Amino acid sequence: MGIRVAVAGASGYAGGELLRLLAGHPEFDLVAATAHSQAGLHVTAVHPQLAGLDLTLTTTDAAGLSEADLVFLALPHGQSAALAAQLPESVKVVDLGADFRLRDAALWERYYGGAHAGTWTYGLPELPGRRELIAASDRVANTGCYAATVTLALAPLIAAGLADPADVVVVASSGTSGAGRSAKVNLLASEVMGDLTPYKVGAHQHVPEIKQATGATSLSMTPVLAPMPRGILATVTARFAREGDPREVLAAAYADEPFVHVLPEGTWPHTAATAGSNSCHLQATVDVDSGRIVVVSALDNLGKGAAGQAVQCANLMSGLPETMGLSPFGVAP
Repeated sequence: MGIRVAVAGASGYAGGELLRLLAGHPEFDLVAATAHSQAGLHVTAVHPQLAGLDLTLTTTDAAGLSEADLVFLALPHGQSAALAAQLPESVKVVDLGADFRLRDAALWERYYGGAHAGTWTYGLPELPGRRELIAASDRVANTGCYAATVTLALAPLIAAGLADPADVVVVASSGTSGAGRSAKVNLLASEVMGDLTPYKVGAHQHVPEIKQATGATSLSMTPVLAPMPRGILATVTARFAREGDPREVLAAAYADEPFVHVLPEGTWPHTAATAGSNSCHLQATVDVDSGRIVVVSALDNLGKGAAGQAVQCANLMSGLPETMGLSPFGVAP
């Protein structure tokens, strides 16, 4: 018998990706998967890609989840805190929602609304010192998908004093799965295909999380809905704070990281190359006209941006190799 794990909110896209990864994990035993309106259905009625996984979705409640050693919460923002409070302290928890990411209660109220639930260990292992903190924690707040994409591109440059933390601009495109699985008119295929749509311009909820994780003090972000099911491509620009080579800084920061790859010079990240993987691809240059740093970052929003990142954290929390059950390689075409 391995480490017993459960997934709350298993009917969503991130929940389904979690089930896929956990079903193939050599040390995690998937003992429960819960849902709301789809409770009672066999998992393949919701996630047909999981044919062969004999599992029925059950109602989300603390009693059913408490039998696990570790629980993944893949619930809508604002719904994790109440459930987490009912789980025994002996049960480790990774929250894929935003409830416990922010340290500043005022920022939580501004961007999400409602009362701030508190702050857990932030789950991005590649940040300096973070891996050890995650391994020692029983409660971990998984990163947001945009936040992971931008933070991995930006944090080493600010830490090295190369990028000016007061002048950062981000334009990032995300696939439709990032908006969740709820039926919405703007996510219909006929609305999305052949179209690019900006949304939450100047007020995206991941901005305070990115600033908290990177040390940026001013960040302008424009998110764009792209006509693809999964993936994020972010272009991050910043003013130089001193002379240096941004690509060399990133390459040095991630030289020993299994899931973050600075691509060969002249090769630029694209979303399809990261699909199905737990990797982030990076490339950097200097704009010949403006003289600004330019970093392009790509990852799978359901992988390194959600479920894969959560499994990576759970591995660390369980004393396992953090790469276990995760692939650095994408699926193509």
